Amino acid sequence: MSSRSARWWSPVGDGRVRCHLCPRECTMREGQRGFCFVRANEGGQLVLDTYGRSSGFAVDPVEKKPLNHVLPGARVLSFGTAGCNLGCKFCQNWTMSTSREFDALAVEARPKAIADLARRHDCDAVAFTYNDPIIFAEYAIDTAYACREAGVLPIAVSAGYISAAARAEFFAPMGAANIDLKAFSDDFYRKITGARLSTVLDTLVHVRESETWLEITTLLIPGYNDSDEEIETMSRWIVANLGPDVPHHFSAFHPAHRMRDVPPTPPQTLSRARDIAMECGEQFVYTGNVYDPEGQSTLCPSCGTVVIARDRYRVSVRHLKVDEGVAACSHCAHAIPGVFSWP
Repeated sequence: MSSRSARWWSPVGDGRVRCHLCPRECTMREGQRGFCFVRANEGGQLVLDTYGRSSGFAVDPVEKKPLNHVLPGARVLSFGTAGCNLGCKFCQNWTMSTSREFDALAVEARPKAIADLARRHDCDAVAFTYNDPIIFAEYAIDTAYACREAGVLPIAVSAGYISAAARAEFFAPMGAANIDLKAFSDDFYRKITGARLSTVLDTLVHVRESETWLEITTLLIPGYNDSDEEIETMSRWIVANLGPDVPHHFSAFHPAHRMRDVPPTPPQTLSRARDIAMECGEQFVYTGNVYDPEGQSTLCPSCGTVVIARDRYRVSVRHLKVDEGVAACSHCAHAIPGVFSWP
């Protein structure tokens, strides 16, 4: 197991320390761990004891993150560690996020080695995913800078539950991010995830105003966050506070973890959510975890031309003109925002 001195903490007396990485502000006695399980008090110092250790690697299409406006069709080296600072009852990666066994961290992987591994496997990007990279922020930041030096795009896939003190430093090296907006109800966040909605909204605004490309994912859970009213309120907030051109993915829930008694999301629920979001002014709205080529393809918001067609993970760039990284519809010249070249 590899420990590294952590950042964003302070001593609080009697050998205790308080972590300031996320809004939980965990206070730990000697030998005690925070909610995320990977940040601990060792000798009156806060350490991250998963630095340089991964639960494994996979090569994925970038669309699986999901990111539809980032290097379409690109190969991405994905990896994660263990633990999480949320307690989502529906977690789709619960075996990693709730892991309390360090034998799950079987692969030693230093930042430069990850960037080199991506290059060897012809990957254009590295994604910090599976569990939330915020809890291994020091490791993710160092790896992101190593990737940039190697010409590899660093991607954060996160729930966005991070403190204002750490937010700017964490996202600064990231070329793109997909952030979960799990619902638009603080009651849902408190009862189902153990987090708070306001912090996530602050993170979304911060990333949108930064140089990091932003996309959003909402997992729709039947009976919990899929009402027309909530989807409309969420979509109107996105348009008003982030703009109409931030891609928004509505994904299907599959029974998992502590919500195995909840049925899967019907495909029509995703299509309805997509229609509502577009009626509210969102220009790029997608469906996920279902077979829906129409709902997963990118259309020009001006003339309706399919500029990027998707059939599951088969991607066809059709009517998209890219000039020095700037993309536009080849029919009407309407700008299509995103990251279409790197570096």
